[in-house]
Amino acid sequence: MSVGVDLPDGRGRTGLDRVGRDLHGNPDVRVRDVEVVSDGWHVLRRTTFDYRRADGTWTTQQRETYDRGNGATILLHDPERDTVLLTRQFRYPVYVNGHPDGMLIEAAAGLLDDDDPETAIRREAAEELGVQVGPVTHLFDVYMSPGSVTERLHFYLATYTPQDRTGDRGGVAEEGEDIEILELPLTEALAMIADGRIADGKTIMLLQHLALRGRGGPLERIR
Repeated sequence: MSVGVDLPDGRGRTGLDRVGRDLHGNPDVRVRDVEVVSDGWHVLRRTTFDYRRADGTWTTQQRETYDRGNGATILLHDPERDTVLLTRQFRYPVYVNGHPDGMLIEAAAGLLDDDDPETAIRREAAEELGVQVGPVTHLFDVYMSPGSVTERLHFYLATYTPQDRTGDRGGVAEEGEDIEILELPLTEALAMIADGRIADGKTIMLLQHLALRGRGGPLERIR
């Protein structure tokens, strides 16, 4: 009997070893076994599968996948002043991997939990940026770290005005969040990518998409 497999884990989940066993979309992949390596807040699995190479030979491989659920991210842009709203908060994983102080500048983002992507990103914009956004534009869905993390991130763009803002700090204190809200000219934010002050992948993608969207004329107002 294993926790998260036969017995409920801390979040009441069982059957965590069943994920991936019923995949049949690729005839060159046959899943043989799935082990739950860690069942903390998110799930780390080790999967053994047979893979048929291009020359027709079969090999047996193992991969570990980290399943934290899917997420959504949004960039808020004021087209009248050409400014964007971003967050700055402490991220231990980047701190332990070379970031000077771990205070990462990012677009608002969060896990979907049990919500659809648009509902989730409206929730995150309200919690992290203090803005109740109006119409949003869905841009694309991206696998951010496909070698090991299963997460698919849904990208959105929306507009805001100064009157939409409710303060300079955000986050849910009960979840350990302490978020500073940054309002920056788009040109400055793009310069911060070039000099390394903005080093978050999703944020770079959103800022560059916005810059390309406006190339050749005034930025299109979304709402």
